Formats: sequence, structure tokens, C-alpha cells
Amino acid sequence: MRLHYELSGPEGAPVVVLGNSLGTTTALWEPQVAELRQRFRVLRYDHRGHGGSPAAPGPYRIDDLGDDVLELLDALGLDRVSYCGVSMGAMVGMWLAGHAPERVERLVLCCTTAAYPDGRPWLERAAAVRRSGTGSIAAQVVSRWFTPALRSRSPETVAAFEAMLSGVDDEGYAGCCEALSSLDLRSVLPAIEAPTAVVAGALDEATPTACLRDIAEAIPKAELFVVEAAHLANVEAADTVAEILRRHL
Repeated sequence: MRLHYELSGPEGAPVVVLGNSLGTTTALWEPQVAELRQRFRVLRYDHRGHGGSPAAPGPYRIDDLGDDVLELLDALGLDRVSYCGVSMGAMVGMWLAGHAPERVERLVLCCTTAAYPDGRPWLERAAAVRRSGTGSIAAQVVSRWFTPALRSRSPETVAAFEAMLSGVDDEGYAGCCEALSSLDLRSVLPAIEAPTAVVAGALDEATPTACLRDIAEAIPKAELFVVEAAHLANVEAADTVAEILRRHL
């Protein structure tokens, strides 16, 4: 799978890869990119079926999404990188750091979980999107990504993310939902060697703080940070997350 990517920042600098959440594109990391590329070569990519990346017929597995990134790193000649991911992007990060630890220098996992014991809601969402399209779920899904306070003071942010989700390929989104339905990365967490910052949104209903605490306790060199935000903490608590990245990377 040939993924769409954007590479910026000084040549020869250490590389940081930014992985997006389900239903978003490289624009997700816009609040942090300007600062990161002062010190790093920043690689942003779109998951299959998202943004500029083509969709393959589903279902997908988390292994497929992880292999996509390894293929991208190989194509770009990048042997070792740091990786920061939000939600599904962080799930890919856990997979990478557990299955290819020699490729991951440092790791940031934001607003995510290592497992979904009940995958049925994801299968139901996949079916709904194949039936009616991503636009049919955009408002409901995005409402969980931000706190009521942010939705009130920045309706333009909400509208932008609704449009972003509505633009995701239906099959690509559904296939990723199916990957999440069978997600269980708990067994790989103890094998992660990279120093890891685990970031929880205190008001995140999609992946509550307990999920992030479990991850931090299972990874040998992990530290947990809790920020005042819902699911897209790097957007809602942009400055706080930027400071965590500054110190950890």
C-alpha cells in the first residue's frame, strides 16, 4: 500500500513520524508541526483510505496498518524513527514498537487503548458507513472528540473535523473499523523498549484515562500524563501536548 505522506524539516535531523486518528488526515497534527520541524524531520502520513492514501477492500487488521508504515519507512530509507500517534495512530505505534522495536527510538501514545474486548460496535459502525457513508456519522462521532467547552467556543474547529471525516473513503474507514474490532495489543506492550510518553485526555469518553494508565503500567519505560481535553488532546490541549513532546522527544 503506497501511503500519502508529507516530509518537512531539516534534512539530516532526527525523524519524527506522526500518526493520525481514525477519520482524520495529516491536518490533525497541524498544531504541533511548526515547532517540531524546527528540531526534527517530520513525517506525516495518511492511513489507507484516509486523506491522500488509497483504500484497499476491507476488512483490515492492525498488522496491515502497521505494515503500511514499515513499507513507507523502507521506501524512504528511514531505519529508526520516533513515533507519535493519536488514537488509531497510537495503536499503530504500539504495534510498530512491539513488532519492530529496532525501528522505534521514542514513542508517544495519545488518547488510545491497547484492546477492545467487545468489537461489535466497530463492526456495526463499519456496516453503517458502507451503507450510508462517512458523512452520515460525522456529527455524532466528532461530538465525542471535543469537550462541550471547545465545541461552544470554536464551532469552526468542529466543522473542520466533520468535513475531514466526511471526506474519508467509505471502504477505507469501514476497513479500519474492522481492524479495531479485533484489536488486542496487550501482549506486545511488555516488549516495547522505547521510552514512552502516554497522554490521556481527562475528559475523553472514547478512550478513558484508565485505558492509558493500563498501557503506561505495561510498558517498561513509560510515563503517564493527563491533560484537560477530550479525545483529540493534541488539538484541544495543543500547548500542553506540545510541551510533552518537547520534553520527551
